[in-house]
Amino acid sequence: MDRHKAHLVALGNHQQYGVNYEETFAPIAKMTTIRTILAITASQHWCLHQVDVKNDFLHDDLNEDIYIRPPFGLFSTPTSAVCKLRRSLYGLKQAPQAWYEKFASTFLDFDFLKSKYDAFLFLRTTVNGVVFLLVYVDDIVITSTDLTLIDKLKQHLQNSFHMKDLGNLTYFLGLEIHAGSNGIFLSQHKYAMGLVVAAGLQDLPPLDTPMKINIKLRKDEGDLLPDPTTYRTFVGSLIYLTNTRPDISYAAQQVSQFMASPRHLYMAAVRRIIRYVHGTIRRGLCYLVGTSLDLIAYSNADYAGCSDT
Repeated sequence: MDRHKAHLVALGNHQQYGVNYEETFAPIAKMTTIRTILAITASQHWCLHQVDVKNDFLHDDLNEDIYIRPPFGLFSTPTSAVCKLRRSLYGLKQAPQAWYEKFASTFLDFDFLKSKYDAFLFLRTTVNGVVFLLVYVDDIVITSTDLTLIDKLKQHLQNSFHMKDLGNLTYFLGLEIHAGSNGIFLSQHKYAMGLVVAAGLQDLPPLDTPMKINIKLRKDEGDLLPDPTTYRTFVGSLIYLTNTRPDISYAAQQVSQFMASPRHLYMAAVRRIIRYVHGTIRRGLCYLVGTSLDLIAYSNADYAGCSDT
């Protein structure tokens, strides 16, 4: 056992909008931003580190007056007294926003600039180089041209918050990051294997393609599923898997069109995609050192391809 750990959690479901909270907000960097930073890091062969802030929601100041009943055992005898919160607490609806405001103000004071395109990407330029910082709730990814800048940033974090230095980035949001001398390989092997097991398809032979050739899925075709929850869960997992598996993007987009009223025929298509993933489970994205940072985009529209419209 590393430590004894317990949380005092507020009953946020008792809060009333406009009375003891206004806005809700979660500091979550865009996956596009995360992959872009990883691509730049690999191309320029920069250092890539990760830190984790401990008890992040307990660092934050509250703008509202919030009172809670004392937890059982805090006082030796029953009391009608209440406790006024001086800091944020887990369970409060405004806790994530309070954490972000605390974090952002700390780094803006440290001469960081906030990106105009992603509020959770911070950057700082010095005479020694540049450092990027990505925030996903309490997980923080740091990359820089100079390891000394990363060490200074970690020390500033340590002085401001309780944090754990996780060293080189290897696992983040289900993404497995393998960094080497040639670049970075990004995959979701563990996540994909969990999806295959959840679908109960691990013992079936894998398939070579995610969809049948020339298949046309149409709405209102076939019988409705009695419970759409499983279908929506699998499709949502496939969509998240496209972060490192663009080869299933088209197939995942096709089956995602029927989330409102999924049917047995669509579930068969989803299971086929998962069987394809099982057979190609080691695939991912490879960002090579020295790759050009010029952005190349492709676009295609198949207006006649939808059978329903």
